[in-house]
Amino acid sequence: MPRRPSGGVPAPRGPARKVPLRKLLRAASVACGVQFGWALQLSLLTPYVQELGIPHAFASLVWLCGPLSGLLVQPLVGHLSDRIAPAASPLGRRRPFIAAGAVSIAAAVLTVGFSADLGRLFGDPIQPGSTRLGALIVYLIGFWLLDVGNNATQGPCRAFLADLTENDPRRTRIANAYFSLFMALGNILGYATGAYSGWYKIFPFTVTPSCSISCANLKSAFLLDIIILVITTCITVASVQEPQSFGSDEVEHPSNEQETFLWELFGSFRYFTLPVWMVLIVTALTWIGWFPFILFDTDWMGREIYRGSPDDPRQTQNYHDGVRMGSFGLMLNSVVLGFTSIVLEKLCRKWGAGLVWGVSNILMALCFVAMLVITYVAKNMDYPPTGVPPTGIVISSLVVFTILGAPLAITYSIPYAMAASRVENLGLGQGLAMGILNLAIVIPQVIVSLGSGPWDQLFGGGNAPAFAVAAAASFIGGLVAILGLPRARISSSRRRGHR
Repeated sequence: MPRRPSGGVPAPRGPARKVPLRKLLRAASVACGVQFGWALQLSLLTPYVQELGIPHAFASLVWLCGPLSGLLVQPLVGHLSDRIAPAASPLGRRRPFIAAGAVSIAAAVLTVGFSADLGRLFGDPIQPGSTRLGALIVYLIGFWLLDVGNNATQGPCRAFLADLTENDPRRTRIANAYFSLFMALGNILGYATGAYSGWYKIFPFTVTPSCSISCANLKSAFLLDIIILVITTCITVASVQEPQSFGSDEVEHPSNEQETFLWELFGSFRYFTLPVWMVLIVTALTWIGWFPFILFDTDWMGREIYRGSPDDPRQTQNYHDGVRMGSFGLMLNSVVLGFTSIVLEKLCRKWGAGLVWGVSNILMALCFVAMLVITYVAKNMDYPPTGVPPTGIVISSLVVFTILGAPLAITYSIPYAMAASRVENLGLGQGLAMGILNLAIVIPQVIVSLGSGPWDQLFGGGNAPAFAVAAAASFIGGLVAILGLPRARISSSRRRGHR
């Protein structure tokens, strides 16, 4: 089990040459390829799984695959990568896991994209509105493998960046901002791909009797994802050699090699200081806020704004128009995400990371409240005979989606930078530290996945109740961040990082 070093003093380190920022930029580039697929997953898969026959009330349960795999996979992969000696592999100790995770993602997106075709081989009907059990089984296998790959890639990549920044708080924030910037780029490409409805014309072989045009567009988009993923993974793996010593190597490690992984994972909680617990609490509240939006963003646009339904053939077109408009909104969201990632370090230097994080959560809460207001107005407004929503409603929805890019950039960056800098002196490897932070993300996701569908059904089956919970959690998280992560404490650690 991790223990504090004797006397709490790390072993002395000789002078080390810092990794240039341009190499940190290249090391973070795999986030673009991973996030490209994640953006397709977020914008297209909830509507797609409903096409396969899963009712809206149970669509959120499908997303349990992600948090359940992340509950174990990311901490385990981080733990294993911590224990590999850098010289044991030509790629060091983090990059083999990054490469293996990318291979898993590529296999998964092929499985998900061709799930309807594979389901047809198992005897699925092709009539619209029918439940396709074979396709659902194949889809769930691919979806689970996709989330395993995402967790196996992102955790080691975050730890890789933390290793390269050598526990310098400022450089750690910059590296995570680079990671967030590439996530924004991946989001822009992914959401733009999801918003385009003509991929089936470019890849005509994707249209089959069991795979309609919308399904063929999804399949084509995932083929593009594999190309982007291969390119960015190669850039990251070839970017920079890993250091031969790490901050977490300088403190005492467990002497009993027989201790189990789970015992070490959960036993490490006893050594957490109050600042570490505050980071985990705010992270959990933040993701209780984000996950309803991640689950139902484009579905909300298709149902509440465009008044469509994937189950009713008369309303299917409106629904898919709304999903594509939601993808466009998420692309705008990603543009703001990228811009915020560029200026984030300046904001943290001026106001402190805790205050920036807290204000961003309160902004999240206001945006979710705005979505509730838009939902109410749209529900009580007369639409033209064509069924196209009024321009003002659509623009208001797009504005909310766009503004949410700023707090999303902060969610993708500050928690990881704070966790990396605060666990270094606890004797934990960065891989395990990122896995522990991931627990504060996936446990709320499990709760939301289990509860959002039944919770929405209690209030009529729409997405608004889940967004109300998101607004409350975001607001509380913002207050906790402002009060529990004081500006003075962040500023002092930042000054030490500049020395």
